[in-house]
Amino acid sequence: MTGTTSGSGGKFRTSLPHDDPRHLIAHHFLNEEAALLDAAAWHLWLELLTPDITYLMPVRVTTMADTDPSTLGTHARMDHFAEDLYSLRKRVERLSGGHAWTEDPPSRTRHLVTNVRTFTAETDPPVPEPTGVGAVVEVESALLLFRSRGDDRPPEFLSAGRRDLLRHTEHGWRLAHRSVTVDESVLRTQNLAILL
Repeated sequence: MTGTTSGSGGKFRTSLPHDDPRHLIAHHFLNEEAALLDAAAWHLWLELLTPDITYLMPVRVTTMADTDPSTLGTHARMDHFAEDLYSLRKRVERLSGGHAWTEDPPSRTRHLVTNVRTFTAETDPPVPEPTGVGAVVEVESALLLFRSRGDDRPPEFLSAGRRDLLRHTEHGWRLAHRSVTVDESVLRTQNLAILL
């Protein structure tokens, strides 16, 4: 089934078995990361990132079914955010320093991560051990975010798919890339001051 086209127009790949050590590592990583984010332990979350992290949330574009996204060109690409380690550190400083007025009172969040699928990722040069230092694992997951602020606002929900790249470093497994694709083209949340 590898390489066949899925109903959403993307490529379907067969994932690693759920008892594969790489899948277990990735699943554990995402669960611990969600717990850190829900506990507002943002400085600890930053330690899970590689120095060359790319953290993207592209704007969802609705097109006709027969439109090839690659023909839209780079001018059509927009992001809700496109972050690196520097900008993510600044976001965390703002959130934890009392300067984020959009987060006063702070949001109560619950990151529900499910449908975790893992895939082998090629490295150059190849890494001898699949879980050794330098190893890379691609991870797909579904995210449902519950967010509540204050006592009089209705709660918000955000549904998204995430594509991550985890890299094994000398300090353990770290997030090297994340792309968050929301399931609606018009976001109904008041702001994106939270981390996904």
